[in-house]
Order: sequence, then structure tokens, then C-alpha cells
Amino acid sequence: MSEIQPSDRFYDRIRDILDNTRANVARTVNTAQVLSNWLIGRAIIEEEQQGQHRAEYGESLLKHLSQKLKQDFGTGYSYSNLKYIRQFYLTFPQLLPENEIGHAVRDQSLSSAKLSSLSHLQPSWQAGQLHPNLSWTHYRTLMRVEKLEARAFYEIETLKNNWSARELERQINSLLFERLAKSLDKQGLMQLATQGQIIQKPSDVFKDPLVIEFLGLPESPRLVESDLEAALISNLQTFLLELGKGFAFVSRQERITLDGDHFYIDLVFYHTILKCYILIDLKVGKLTHGDIGQLQFYVNYYDRERCAEDDNPTLGLILCSDKNDAVVKYTLSPEQQNKIFASRYKLHLPTEAELQAELQREISQLQPIRTTRKKSQ
Repeated sequence: MSEIQPSDRFYDRIRDILDNTRANVARTVNTAQVLSNWLIGRAIIEEEQQGQHRAEYGESLLKHLSQKLKQDFGTGYSYSNLKYIRQFYLTFPQLLPENEIGHAVRDQSLSSAKLSSLSHLQPSWQAGQLHPNLSWTHYRTLMRVEKLEARAFYEIETLKNNWSARELERQINSLLFERLAKSLDKQGLMQLATQGQIIQKPSDVFKDPLVIEFLGLPESPRLVESDLEAALISNLQTFLLELGKGFAFVSRQERITLDGDHFYIDLVFYHTILKCYILIDLKVGKLTHGDIGQLQFYVNYYDRERCAEDDNPTLGLILCSDKNDAVVKYTLSPEQQNKIFASRYKLHLPTEAELQAELQREISQLQPIRTTRKKSQ
């Protein structure tokens, strides 16, 4: 009797079952840890309140609790970790819906059915509430964000983009929320905090500055565009993360030939949300009006020769190490300013103070441009 070998299709089906099971088990374990820590934090706060809020009482309580827990459950309950757990409850006091708290306190856990029901973003879910796709490491990272609106934004974006805890930490360190919020009004800020980044128009896509410290390139006058381009392509996945949602890589050094003359576009992307091509020109050094004119030429060519009927108008982005917003303003017409953009790149991860100063400078330069646009309308 000949041996029967399982077909590839049959094997793939079994493998998918096991992979999904493992993923669900890992998600359930993560959620159970988060919930357990929240309940412990809640119990610590309630016990401290019986000590009339005295700081020395709370400190002593944590130290003695840590000694006992380490004997029974290992080193995961050190004094410093218990301080994190206590802060976790204070930072996310509404982690569980009111109707689940009593059940969780009685059973010290949520049922598997309840955990499964929270597997995806539901209309009833809000930032600050328990979500099984956020691990304890995610929550510890989020706890560093003091501003409530910014923390809610990072929660939502982590879930939308499936960020790992390391990716979340990088986005927080690069002040993604502040970079996106710098040109928004009060209503826009509210939307950012409750819905995350919503892309509806070209200006929603581009960040300024763009932080590309992951390239590992030194700040040097010897840096040339070709080295910068090669480094971006070698780190394309991380570069796409920094560019933001919707970017799909198309080509590099795309050649345009006109009457025997050759021109090369550094990077070409397609934006899947805006339904348009985005051409990126790399510049080492300060932006000039000639650089803007060159990119305008590329954008015009793409609009006339490459775009399909259902594509929206092409957008252009100049990535440069330095720029003068007045040069951009007076080189481009008001209509062109909605198609051509310029962003600075940072080859190192700036400190929060440096980024805040950069954003304030950008905001101060945006104000007169906005005023001019309003007068022309």
C-alpha cells in the first residue's frame, strides 16, 4: 500500500488553524496580563486611600507588597514594576467599561468570550479602554505620554497600523502627534485625538520635519543625494512607516526623455488613499527656487503623460536639509502650493526640546502664509 502524502492545500489549511490558534492564545495572555496589572493597580490605590493619602504609607505598602509577591510569583513584581502598575491604573482609570468592573474584580479576569469580543476596533471602543491588541509593553510606552489627546491619538494609530511597541516608541519619540497637529485648528485637533490621522487632502499627507534617523547617516557636508537615496531604499520599510499611511513605492531614478534630453525623478510613490502619484526629489543643502521649478516640471509631465483617467493630480515633495518658506511661497502660485510641498529631513532623532522649537518656528512661518491665502480668497 502506497503512502498518502497530504496535499499542499490541505497542509496550508492545518497550518493556518495552528497559526491562528497561537495568535489568539498570545493575544489572550497579553490581555490577561494587562487586566491583571490594572486590577492590582486599582487595589493598590484603594488600599493607599485608607492610609489617608500619606506618601510614606504608599511607599511602604509597595515595598512590603513587592517582597511578598516576589516570593510567590517571581521578580516580575519588583518595587519599580509595582510603581508602573500603580501608575497604569491612574493613567487609564476607565480601562474597563463600568459594567465589566464588578465581573473582573470577582473573577480577576475576563471570560474568553469577552476577550474575543474585543478583538477588533468596535464602534463602542474608545481610547483609554482595554483592547487585546495592545500589550503591557504598549501600555507602558503609552504611559509616558502626558497629554491626554496625544495619548489617545497614539492608541488609535497603534491599532490602525498594527505598530509594535518599538514602532510606537519611535513615533512618540519623534513627536508624530505634534508634527501632524501643528497646522490644525481646534476641531482638527479633536479629530486627531478621537479618530487618529484622517487623510482627506494633500496637506494631510506630508510631515515637516521628516525624521530619518534610522538611516544612520552622519551630518556631513560631504553627503550627496545619491547616498541619501540609496540609504532610503535600503531602509524602505522604515521609510514608509515614517512617510505615513497610504504610501506605496513605485520606482527610483525614473527617467523622463524629452527631445533626447534625459531627466531623472529620485523617488516615485503612489498614494492609495488620495489616489495619486507622489514624486519625491531629494536635496542636500538649502532649497532653492530652481529646485521647486524642477519638481514642478516633473509633476506637470506626470499629470499629462503618466496619469490614468481615474488618477487625481500628481503631488510633489522636496526633501531637503534646510528651506526658506518664503522662497516656496513666492515661487509657487496659490494653486501650485496645494500640489508642491517641501519638508526638512532630520538625520538624527532630535530631542523633544529641539523638535518643539522646530515646530514653533514652522507655526510662526505658517501664520503669514495663511493670512495671505485668506486675503486672496
